[in-house]
Amino acid sequence: MTFPAPLYTLCRICHYYGSKKVLDIDEFSIPTGSILGISGPNGSGKSTLLKLLAFAMAPSRGEIRFNGRREHPMSARIRSKVTLMTQTPYLLRRSVLDNVIYGLKIRKETQKLKQRAALALAAVGLDYDAFHNRAWHQLSGGEAQRVALAARLILEPRALLLDEPVASVDAESARLIRRASLAARDKWGCTLIIVSHDLTWLNTVSDTRVSMEKGRIFTTHEEIIFPPPYQAQTGNTVDWILPVSGGRDIPLPCKTGETALIPADKINIARDGENQLHGENRLPVLVTRMALEPKTGRIEVDFDANAFRLTLLLSKEQAGALNLQPGEKRTLVFRTRDIFWR
Repeated sequence: MTFPAPLYTLCRICHYYGSKKVLDIDEFSIPTGSILGISGPNGSGKSTLLKLLAFAMAPSRGEIRFNGRREHPMSARIRSKVTLMTQTPYLLRRSVLDNVIYGLKIRKETQKLKQRAALALAAVGLDYDAFHNRAWHQLSGGEAQRVALAARLILEPRALLLDEPVASVDAESARLIRRASLAARDKWGCTLIIVSHDLTWLNTVSDTRVSMEKGRIFTTHEEIIFPPPYQAQTGNTVDWILPVSGGRDIPLPCKTGETALIPADKINIARDGENQLHGENRLPVLVTRMALEPKTGRIEVDFDANAFRLTLLLSKEQAGALNLQPGEKRTLVFRTRDIFWR
């Protein structure tokens, strides 16, 4: 079986805002024509990563290769091949038509502009005759976001980067944005990189989904704990501790705060009052969400432990045997030695 060559290859990427490190990615690649879904809490580095992938700025350290070649921000060679749409659309103070064809004019393409604009607007569910003469300020939030997407689709980019594309729009606009984005992959093999809190959508459409935390990328088969460390004074020594209810506190490996990961097969899920499961740590949690991953048939279960969150991927058989329900309280049982840090 052959796999497509990477469109993106990231090598030893670090990025800082001042002295604060916001990205730390040793190596990561994105296949050509794939759909990558990215989730994670606010401040985890998702938007910064998209800006780097859009070549809107350069990483503080490391290199990004596009189609096997190292590229730099604002390169004329890459500018027309990658486009980023942010959560809040930026439209020129012009008509809808002028916004949609602006990128083509930058490319000095002047053929069939109106026909191409009509097709791009139709792709996002906007009628050309009704919208092409409207000014930017005459659009609703959902319409503005769809015009912004049409302005990117008309370029037929090799990579379309979407940062929370449906977070601030109405349900119908969200549906049309999703549909038009996926059509770009089907029509010309566009690579999609989508940041979204809509995990159900990401699970449905993504070929690969990753999570981000503290500027690092984790594949979803790794179970992520977001630790809230606190300082514990012992004599003249300061230890950094991850508190665990019902068990002993877990020392962090360094005061900078690593991320704790526990393999799914090392965690047991107990009902209230069930004590026969062995483990050093017993962590009360609330089941907050359950969703089916259509491509794998697994059940994604989110737990809230107040101090942090945890996601487990279970088979249908496992989920059925545990009889988990959203809103139900359970206890996660695990051993300290099964935790690893990154």
